[in-house]
Amino acid sequence: MINGPNSNSGLSTRSAVCGGLQPPARRLRYTRFRNPAARSSHPSGVEIFFFLSYYGESRTTLIFSISSSTTSIRPRVRALALGLAALLPCGMASQIPAPAPAQTASPFQGSVPQGEVSAQPVSLTLDDAIQRGLKANLGVILSGTQTAAARGKRLSQLQALLPSVDFNAKEAVLQVDLPAEGLRIPGFPKIIGPFGYTDLRANLSWSLIDVASLRNYMAARHHFAAATLSAQDAREMVVLVVGNAYLLVLADESRVASVEAQVATAKISLDQAVDNHQAGTAPLLDELRARVDSQSLEQQLIVSRNALEKDKLALARTIGLPLAQSFTLADRVPYAVFDQIDIEAALRQAHASRKDLAAMVEQVRTAEEQRKAATADRLPTLKFDGDYGDIGVNVATSHGTGDATGTLSVPLFKEYALRGEAQQAQAKLDTAQAQLSDKNAQVDADVRDALLDIASAQRQVEVAKSSLALANEALSEAQQRYANGVSDNLAVSQAQQSVAQANDQYVTSLYRHNVAKLSLARALGAAENYKNYLGGK
Repeated sequence: MINGPNSNSGLSTRSAVCGGLQPPARRLRYTRFRNPAARSSHPSGVEIFFFLSYYGESRTTLIFSISSSTTSIRPRVRALALGLAALLPCGMASQIPAPAPAQTASPFQGSVPQGEVSAQPVSLTLDDAIQRGLKANLGVILSGTQTAAARGKRLSQLQALLPSVDFNAKEAVLQVDLPAEGLRIPGFPKIIGPFGYTDLRANLSWSLIDVASLRNYMAARHHFAAATLSAQDAREMVVLVVGNAYLLVLADESRVASVEAQVATAKISLDQAVDNHQAGTAPLLDELRARVDSQSLEQQLIVSRNALEKDKLALARTIGLPLAQSFTLADRVPYAVFDQIDIEAALRQAHASRKDLAAMVEQVRTAEEQRKAATADRLPTLKFDGDYGDIGVNVATSHGTGDATGTLSVPLFKEYALRGEAQQAQAKLDTAQAQLSDKNAQVDADVRDALLDIASAQRQVEVAKSSLALANEALSEAQQRYANGVSDNLAVSQAQQSVAQANDQYVTSLYRHNVAKLSLARALGAAENYKNYLGGK
């Protein structure tokens, strides 16, 4: 469990991630990833959707606003599954339709399972989980395949600028019916043949001047560069996704341990109430109240254990661990105060390091080259075609022949087609430029949001820690008063609920604080150096 004071807790950790530490209750808030953005284009032209079971819709943060609700975290967090978009390389926007919001899973939520199931539980550190995710996560694998597709497209466009050489070997046997060909010559045979020949020939074709093909090749180069950057950004997304899943399981374990402690405490209170009632020093109401409290906590323990197992399955899915493989978490991610950083320096680092921003820049360059290619379609092209080979009745009696042809093509009457192509290319360029402008603003917002979330969560940890100590002290006082017959066990029941809430808030604030630091690393384009941020930087 997450390191911290060990005390009883009655409310769900998962509830408190979406539930509140302070009244009044506020609506759940989340910020949007723009480059994996749900229902928004990827910098390389991709529309991929993140539907993770526990990640909010946010480019760099999975931190949720707090309310005072006690609803479990799973339904509330899964409601955010419509938000988080995955980063995959360019070229997929036209291939992947907009999915049904409630049913389509993100590729980053899945993986390609690796390894065999072992009878011994696997001890999994956070670094182990992230390294597994970087190898087996489906989002990374798909981004790699899309990069390979972009590389192939670049090579195809390059071939249009290079000479094409083919070799043909032909052995022909012919017989000609002259009347069938419309030739009727008196005294001349109607059937010619059979006769044959052998032709061995090489053909050369080369577009000597074709500005449009050159521009299309330059566009393909930028397209490949964008895909490569997007693949690198996908790795950072995996760090965020796996890190959040790992921290969520830690929070689940902490809550299970807390509820187990509460159950034990409630059992002691129940035994005491039963003894007092049997001794005639306490009414039946005290026993009934203590029994209800005990059974309520037992029910919460069942729910908490189930949530823990389900989140462990979700973690295994993101890192490619066989679902039948049992594992334990080795890291506990203690609380570490995050040092204040210069926001201007952080913004400069983000603009220099964010791979999704760099991919968007390359996509704008792709659109610019495509626009130039549309203009170049109006220009003349010059093409050379030639061949040389041996032809004869057979190879022994063949002789060399060849021909060369130069073709100058000038578009004369294609105005509407050329205008339409240019307008489409200009629209794509305008779209890409608008998205780049928005992306620059989003990078700033991501960094500022992450810093605000860190500062808020850090203060919440401090307040929750103090509240937990006070709640434990109040519980001890109430138990002593009841044991001495000064009051009934209503105060004990209320104090147990206060301890449960305070412990739940403490665990939740720790979880939020660590995820906020992961989100900052992602916002700065340094997610793979997450250790520097979880440690406090």
